Order: sequence, then C-alpha cells, then structure tokens
Amino acid sequence: MSSTNVLALVGSLRQGSTNRQLAEAAEHVAPADVVVNVFTGLEDIPFYNEDVDVEGTVPAAALKLRAAAAEANAVLVISPEYNGTMPAVLKNAIDWLSRPFGASALSGKPTAVIGTAFGQYGGVWAHDDARKSLTIAGATVVEDAKLSVPNSVVRFAELHPRDDAEVADAVGGILNTLANASSAEAA
Repeated sequence: MSSTNVLALVGSLRQGSTNRQLAEAAEHVAPADVVVNVFTGLEDIPFYNEDVDVEGTVPAAALKLRAAAAEANAVLVISPEYNGTMPAVLKNAIDWLSRPFGASALSGKPTAVIGTAFGQYGGVWAHDDARKSLTIAGATVVEDAKLSVPNSVVRFAELHPRDDAEVADAVGGILNTLANASSAEAA
C-alpha cells in the first residue's frame, strides 16, 4: 500500500504559534500510511498578480508551492483566525494554487481545514472562509473533516497539541479521512 502525501499549509507565520504546533501534531500522529509535509515559505510568496503569473516570470516561491501541491494526494489547511477570517498569507497561497485558470494545483484534491484560535469558537469563521475559497479554487473539501479548537492560548499554554489526547485523536482521524478520500479519488 502506498503512502498518502498530505501537504500542510499553516496560516500563521509565527514559529511558536499554536497552529504551527497543530501542524507538528499532525506530523506526529499521522497514521503509518500518511506522510504530512508542512510547507515552509508561504511568507516568501508575493501577493498574487496575474501580470507575473506568466510562464518564465512566475516567482520561484510560488512555483515551489505549486510543485508541492502537485505532488500531494491531499491538503490540510491549518488556520488561525485574524479579524474574523483567514490570514492573508493563506488566502494568497490559495490564489496562487488556483491558477492558471483551469489548471489549479488543488483540482480534485481532498482537503480539510482545521485550526485553533484564542476565541471561544476556535476560528470557525476563518475555517469556513478557507473552505469556501478552497472549493472555488477546485479543491474537494471534505466537509466532515473539521476541527476548530477554542481558547488556544489557555488550552496549549503548557501542553503541546500532540500531547492533548482529544486533539491528537481528532487530527489523526482527519488524516485518516483525507487518506480514505484520496484513495477513493484515485480509484
């Protein structure tokens, strides 16, 4: 049985963020047949501009992102909530992946959105916006693979998400769901 390659995109650029830790938890709890690859370099990708999205002038960082998505069987988006929505860096990544028109690197890829936020709803608005944007970009959003962890600053003050049994179990289940959706898509 081959492994499912899951590309993880983290919407927080801060190294110690709880969402980055949630990505680390995904790497740690991934089932044996799932490999989670956390993409680094979202901060290096310029804002999407169709004038530079022309063969021969596409920024190297955007090409790296598109290549990582092309190699992935599934995508896991891990997002905090900034002012009621997803961070600009994450929306920008989705914009780059959605192009060129008709050839989205996300096309048909099983995708899940998870995350954590300080508020009482755990970033639900940001996650809903990300799901909407990903769907429009061509991804196959797996609606029953959701996780929005509230009160992140308190919950993870002294506990890494991988050591939180409830969160680790939920993340592992989401990765299993993505792997199953990827297998069904390939069949």
